[in-house]
Amino acid sequence: MVKKDGPLWRPSDFKIQNSLLKRFMNSVGQKNYDDLYQWSITSPDSFWNEVWNFCGITASSKSILSLKNPNDMQKAEFFPDATLNYAENLLKRRDDAIAIYFYNENQEKHHLTYAQLYDQVSQIVAQFQKWDIESGDIVAGYLPNLAETVIAMLAAASIGAIWTSCSPDFGTKSLIDRFSQVKPKVLLVADGYTYQGKTFNCLERVPEILETISSIKHTIVVPYLDMKETHPHTDWKEILKSQKPADIEFKQLPFNHPLFILYSSGTTGIPKCIAHGAGGTLLQHLKEHQLHCDIKPGDRVFYYTTCGWMMWNWLVSALASDASIVLYEGSPTHPTLNHLFQIAQEVEITLFGTSAKYLSALEKAEFKTSQNLSSLKTIASTGSPLANETFEYVYKSIKQDVHLASISGGTDIISCFMLGNPLLPVWPGQLQGAGLGMKIEVFDDEGKSLNYGQGELVCTAPFPSRPLRFWNDEGDQKYFNTYFNRYPNVWHHGDFIERTFENGFIIYGRSDATLNPGGVRIGTAEIYRQVEQVYEVLESLAVGQQIKGDEHIILFVRLRQNLHLTEELSDRIKKQIRTNTTPRHVPSYIYQIQDLPRTKNGKLSEIVVRQILSQQPIKNLDALANPECLEQFKKFIIY
Repeated sequence: MVKKDGPLWRPSDFKIQNSLLKRFMNSVGQKNYDDLYQWSITSPDSFWNEVWNFCGITASSKSILSLKNPNDMQKAEFFPDATLNYAENLLKRRDDAIAIYFYNENQEKHHLTYAQLYDQVSQIVAQFQKWDIESGDIVAGYLPNLAETVIAMLAAASIGAIWTSCSPDFGTKSLIDRFSQVKPKVLLVADGYTYQGKTFNCLERVPEILETISSIKHTIVVPYLDMKETHPHTDWKEILKSQKPADIEFKQLPFNHPLFILYSSGTTGIPKCIAHGAGGTLLQHLKEHQLHCDIKPGDRVFYYTTCGWMMWNWLVSALASDASIVLYEGSPTHPTLNHLFQIAQEVEITLFGTSAKYLSALEKAEFKTSQNLSSLKTIASTGSPLANETFEYVYKSIKQDVHLASISGGTDIISCFMLGNPLLPVWPGQLQGAGLGMKIEVFDDEGKSLNYGQGELVCTAPFPSRPLRFWNDEGDQKYFNTYFNRYPNVWHHGDFIERTFENGFIIYGRSDATLNPGGVRIGTAEIYRQVEQVYEVLESLAVGQQIKGDEHIILFVRLRQNLHLTEELSDRIKKQIRTNTTPRHVPSYIYQIQDLPRTKNGKLSEIVVRQILSQQPIKNLDALANPECLEQFKKFIIY
């Protein structure tokens, strides 16, 4: 159980009084945040109705009833009689202010105004309608993080089509594993993309995709790199030439009409296709953006993401708060470590979102930005736990007066269970608290709720961004087994976490990756935090392996260039772990490795390494960004 000496940051009284969260609190008659949170989880019907009103959702009809079946996690339905359109809420503005800023690693940049964005969406809508694309049809994007990607998604949503996307770093087989399950009618693909200065051709992948996925009737090529290759498909630029801008007739749809299909990582088998509803996604994102991130009209919101990660969907929704969004395509560290902060200064970004891995890499490189970040109000971090020391690094080397918000949720809920709070202090290593309206609890091994301590992350009351279903899951059996099989009528998220004395949270990793030496559960993040304080270590990965009837911890370390794991360094790593945790955390074996396996979204995959060491079959190598690194682990199998 964690107790810290003091917070790293406290919001000023001026920031508190001028925050949207404080304004919302006053509007619903709640005097302090604790009371507000309790009201949000005990009166969810009233709370979500007030969020709807406060955030100004545009709808053709609302709903007298805010929550139907409130006591049934699976059958609960928010705003059952409401009809709206997600895209209409993001395209409310048609003026000459900038809606989208675009940058890439090649120093290219351009922007679109709200008026230009609306017009181009209308032109793609016209093309879709020409092809008889209708509500419920699926439009798929195999695209970089471009303005065209946002436009295509909004065009699909405008007519009630369902958007699904993968970034071009997904190989052809990985893409087919996903899109073949949902059977899109339209495929959008870029001619190519760049990463770390290297150019990759996407058009050469299209024939195999079209041959395998027979449902695709139309293909649009986005000429991102202008590679001048001839192809038999519709060209994006030709659509803009042939279709005239016009008013969009936004299709009014039920609150739970499918909007997005996202995909699980696929490291334990074929990826699950997770369908999310339009109303729940919009309502949840507006709550998180305005109340938890204090995003206001005129703000400029950036998140380093690809369109294969749910943070892309989260970022784009910021348009519904009259904010501008900043897109970046390419490597975050190319051509320099300072590149993203140069963009932050130029655009005057107000929310800078990134991954814990990126911040940790900056910390290891002892990077300190020299940019003027006076406009920056919030730094958000997700993807993996953010270590205490990295919290401190941000305040020391990036910006002293900033709201550092570690957030966590995921693809499953297209939003957050735990995230930042502009009214509360930031404690090192902790997520500030549960999201409003999210009844988060920590269950022990017997399924009892803990006031403090470590256990399973669960949610015990309905929330609007719960996924609608898994695509092609007859009888919803996979859906039930994934979230509701362990605890009756309780969402089991699969994270091993701790609730702290400060009422914050610490995430220790996925439950299925926790270690169990001597029958004591240990989160891998506890070990990583200590190991990666050792100067020589860039990153590490820990797994458990059964040896002579007990689980032993095996630790793999990736070291700085040209360094080698010596007995002295190994002893120092073990001492660092033993001194700052417990003897049970100390690994039985430490091995040097050249690279560690990670998913397409950059998360370490302990499960795959555990499967190799246990000589179990690996179900889906294509889910990994770097499957070639797995061969090196085979020599560490203990027979």
